Amino acid sequence: MVKASDVVLILVAIIFPPAAALIITGCSCDFLINVLLTCLGYLPGHIHAFWLIYKKMQAEERFGHDGYRYIGSGHYEPLYNNAAPPIPYPQQQQQQPMPQQAPQYYGSTDNH
Repeated sequence: MVKASDVVLILVAIIFPPAAALIITGCSCDFLINVLLTCLGYLPGHIHAFWLIYKKMQAEERFGHDGYRYIGSGHYEPLYNNAAPPIPYPQQQQQQPMPQQAPQYYGSTDNH
């Protein structure tokens, strides 16, 4: 499903493909590849930027919104590994106090 953010990325890719690659991947190898492809010809830079947008949309459909991390070369990995996402900060459990232990003297043969 195409969202408004994807439409904005597509418009940015039409105007200047390296900017779309930078938004999607950050300052990574894919960004540098897109800059070089755009310098070689405007069309290859567009194709690469649209491919990155397509792979991002696939990751959103597969892992959910913000449930993935970009690992390079158009690949994404899940953040939660099919488990429930972490509990937000306000819900904290009470911690049990740690029992007091005598100090240990590592490397010492004489324990006073």
